[in-house]
Amino acid sequence: MKDTLPKLTPITSAWMHNIIEDFNLQDALFNTYGSPLNIHSLPSFEDNITEYQEVLNAYNFKSQLFFARKANKFKNLIEAAVNSGIGVDTASYEELKQCLDLQVESSKLISTAAIKNKELLELALKHNVVIIIDNKDELIEIEKLVKSVDCVAQIGIRVSGFAHNNAKLFSRFGFDIEDVEPILDDYLNGNPSFNLKGFHFHLDGYSTAQRGNALHQTISLFESYKSTFPNLSFIDIGGGILMNYLKSETEWQTFQEQLKEAILEKRPELTYKNSGLGFTTRNGVVEGKLATYPYFNTTNKANFLGEVLETLNSQDIPVYKRLEDNEIELRLEPGRSLLNQVGITMARVAHRKVDARGNHLIGLEMNMSQLKSSSADFLLDPFVSYHNEDATQQPIEAYFTGAYCLEQDVILKRKVALKQLPSIGDVVIFVNTAGYMMHFYETEAHLFKQAQNVSIAEKKESYNLKDFKA
Repeated sequence: MKDTLPKLTPITSAWMHNIIEDFNLQDALFNTYGSPLNIHSLPSFEDNITEYQEVLNAYNFKSQLFFARKANKFKNLIEAAVNSGIGVDTASYEELKQCLDLQVESSKLISTAAIKNKELLELALKHNVVIIIDNKDELIEIEKLVKSVDCVAQIGIRVSGFAHNNAKLFSRFGFDIEDVEPILDDYLNGNPSFNLKGFHFHLDGYSTAQRGNALHQTISLFESYKSTFPNLSFIDIGGGILMNYLKSETEWQTFQEQLKEAILEKRPELTYKNSGLGFTTRNGVVEGKLATYPYFNTTNKANFLGEVLETLNSQDIPVYKRLEDNEIELRLEPGRSLLNQVGITMARVAHRKVDARGNHLIGLEMNMSQLKSSSADFLLDPFVSYHNEDATQQPIEAYFTGAYCLEQDVILKRKVALKQLPSIGDVVIFVNTAGYMMHFYETEAHLFKQAQNVSIAEKKESYNLKDFKA
């Protein structure tokens, strides 16, 4: 069979290949923890933290990293984050409670939950955790609670609606920047229930120019009120910092071009039921855009952050200079990019079949929710660990399917080229899955257990079962 499928070769790390190439180790792991299994490299997580710290330390303003816990729920990452000197951004009662139970200091915690019920607010108030305020109802509820808790609420105000290129940057979160001043003047100024410590925003999308402009506008707000609120100290720009998953920009562009050809029926399908993954057709013309994460990026992590900090305002003053001049602590809440090269997800092959359209379907001991994010598909080539490789076998093209009784339980919508048909018990490994892929949409339908999470704590040339900790 001619290989007609475009490749999407992922960036990988040595620790991943140590596991990918060791079938006996995989077998021991599955026998101990079951399938599917999520494996995390704590040294890779710590390397990402160090990379950010080195970038931020090159400037003369204070800074603080917070790991966006919502990107991955594995508790072992919390201790690794705190041991590396960073904090944790919590988005729920359980996330905050778990951090407190693990003895994380309140100064290293922040609560940014979209919905903050009374239980969460009371927990944050009792432990002096900074609460990022999204709406006036939260302020009203907190003002009631501080009387019973007998404390002062430590808060930041979430801002949105920034001006950019003569338009507003829409978000359902936070106060429109035009409405922030009345809240500060009429509600917070002189109110002993609140200690305003900073401003917060999080922008959808990945534009460094938008983030830079939003920062300039937030700095101006900070300048206007720093004398009114003497404890005002930080601006938190959230997360959404791009990372790069793929080795080749050419492969990334070729895939998109071939996908368009496929949905125009000018070549065989690349995706299950010829899904356009966001692209659509009308009158023979492709419309729309890819509804996935932008998996290849030349601007990512450190240089992405650098572009934001170098953004100039109308007086040609860069963001970093205004942060320094106003002695503002810059806070960031990366999730995905702090988890770059941190995780793999692996599952055993349960069955093989050919459907009515002639497609090979490889059934895995996992379901679609265990490799799922808001991205329309996870566009990285997986690895297959064959127990018995056979050079005489023919290559195949296949889809991986899951355990849910749903037609749409297809693990990857993209068809994948394999060197041979896997056998029952062979292992499929999806790499770089720690950021949002493992847990964000994980469900337990059919009473299936959630995947076990384990970690390795050292960089080694080879691993054995004892190196993995749940």
